[in-house]
Amino acid sequence: MDRIFHRRNLPHLYYEDGIYFITARTAGSIPLPVLKKIKINKHFNDDSSFDKFKNHFTEYDSYLENNSTRNNYLSNQMAASILQECLHYPDNKEYFLICYTIMSNHFHLVLELLEGNKGISKIMQSIKGVSARRINEVLNRKGTFWQDESYDRLVRDDKELYFVIRYTLNNPVKAGLCKKWDEWKYTYCHPQHVVI
Repeated sequence: MDRIFHRRNLPHLYYEDGIYFITARTAGSIPLPVLKKIKINKHFNDDSSFDKFKNHFTEYDSYLENNSTRNNYLSNQMAASILQECLHYPDNKEYFLICYTIMSNHFHLVLELLEGNKGISKIMQSIKGVSARRINEVLNRKGTFWQDESYDRLVRDDKELYFVIRYTLNNPVKAGLCKKWDEWKYTYCHPQHVVI
């Protein structure tokens, strides 16, 4: 399995295949001072243990959930529907779509790369680029829609896969938007991966 590692603000370890857990957020949904406080870029890298990843990620994501009114463009139904289309479009072409949930200022995505895919970086650029253009048009806004980088992690084993699927599906439940994961209009899970 070939891998490519690079670092911008977040570390990224890309393989040609495998299962990925990805979180993308709207631009400015976490101010830089808060990111520094979380210390995500100093104490975390993609080779970290599952427990270290889980602790850092839940801190990062809890800020998004607790500040869901900040750049909450995805609370618009048309915007969320556009993003849904963009997440489903590469399914069975670039990746096998395991699950996702769309929140007001971010989304979580779990996917398995298919053979011959164009790479996770290009896949995410495409999803974010197309959805940003279409959503900006619908919302009659200009400017950057998505934060440049996504929070991504290669899922290492079944324990981690179970965690990221449950985490993704329960995100709207935890936020008080619904009582059961399948009541949230902007959540999807492939039937063979439902773990709840």
